[in-house]
Amino acid sequence: MKKDVLNGVLCEVNNCVYWEKGNRCSADEILVVSHKGKKAFNVEETDCQTFELEG
Repeated sequence: MKKDVLNGVLCEVNNCVYWEKGNRCSADEILVVSHKGKKAFNVEETDCQTFELEG
């Protein structure tokens, strides 16, 4: 069954339950946060809290 995907949201984490073919995200919404609540200055200081391990 094909899931709806978020337009404009790409994700390469293919072991997430929301990952779909074409690096698309099928979550209803996403939450991206900075590490430890601090101001982020680069991509390495952010995390997708929507991630759920597949399986």
